Amino acid sequence: MQRIDTDDHITAGLDALVAADPRLVAVRAFAGDVPLRRTQPGFASLASVIVSQQVSRASADAIFGRLTASLTPLTPETVLSAGEAPLIAAGLSRAKQRALTAVAEAAGAGILDLEALCMLEADDAVSRMTVIPGIGPWTAEVYLLVSAGHPDVFPARDVALQAAVAHAFALDARPDARALAAMAESWTPFRAVAARLFWAYYREMKGREAAPLA
Repeated sequence: MQRIDTDDHITAGLDALVAADPRLVAVRAFAGDVPLRRTQPGFASLASVIVSQQVSRASADAIFGRLTASLTPLTPETVLSAGEAPLIAAGLSRAKQRALTAVAEAAGAGILDLEALCMLEADDAVSRMTVIPGIGPWTAEVYLLVSAGHPDVFPARDVALQAAVAHAFALDARPDARALAAMAESWTPFRAVAARLFWAYYREMKGREAAPLA
């Protein structure tokens, strides 16, 4: 499995995608720059994905900035020792506070090895991550995309991706997660590059960034 580790890997993936699906030629042209979007595997990276759940990119940037300013370094130990006060002050919802604490507890206890997960096949890694309260498929898939550089995950529950695909293909309605996941099957084995492409397309379509923090 070739990880998506460099800009050259993005270019190669895009070349393969447009060769396999001619509809993506226009999508690529409109999207312009398609960023790599990679972070180092580990707790801080997963925390940034949790922060990004169901909020705008601007809100996620602000919340994560406050969180990392008050908890430095951002590790399971600092989260568990600090308690809920800095999480509340950063602007995390109760659900995200619980999720971040659950991940910190699991990682601190050795139950959740966030670096080892990056070496697994996507389905296995997602299954292991989603047993942790507050970690759903979207969070697990985005973590694998940005931290593991997994080439073939597609977070179909992402509303921005749904909107971008609907606009790009002139669909009557935004596809739901099941429909978009089915559409994305044709972009295997570069579904993660396709996700990056449609996040870039959304950026150009809306004039604002919607991709999760990375």
